[in-house]
Amino acid sequence: MARKKSTILTEAELKVMEVLWDKGTATVGEVAEAQGAGQKVAYNTVLTFLRILEQKGYVGHTKQGRAFVYYPRVDRQQARRNAVGLLLDRFFDGSPGILVSNLLEEERLDPEELARIRDLIDKSGGE
Repeated sequence: MARKKSTILTEAELKVMEVLWDKGTATVGEVAEAQGAGQKVAYNTVLTFLRILEQKGYVGHTKQGRAFVYYPRVDRQQARRNAVGLLLDRFFDGSPGILVSNLLEEERLDPEELARIRDLIDKSGGE
């Protein structure tokens, strides 16, 4: 049976997207170069990731001379919403309340983080 294509970003795809979000546009070579100090990433590997991201709808490209210039079609915030939506559906029965409850019960949040969460709840009209 064929594996279902995921629309969520893998860790490697996220690294490529981070470069595009930071730069706005980039060629394959520029993305490969920006992948981090000491981590040489092959041109063909980056090209493969960009093609996958284009199939997923996260990236588009234009042709400038002989080079393809890639750009994000999805901004960081939308990618986060997509990831959280998938997380909610898969693990929390689509319930933001169960997710938040799990975070508050299971994770160690520092007081500053808790205060920020309370402020967000207050601003959204929650009790």
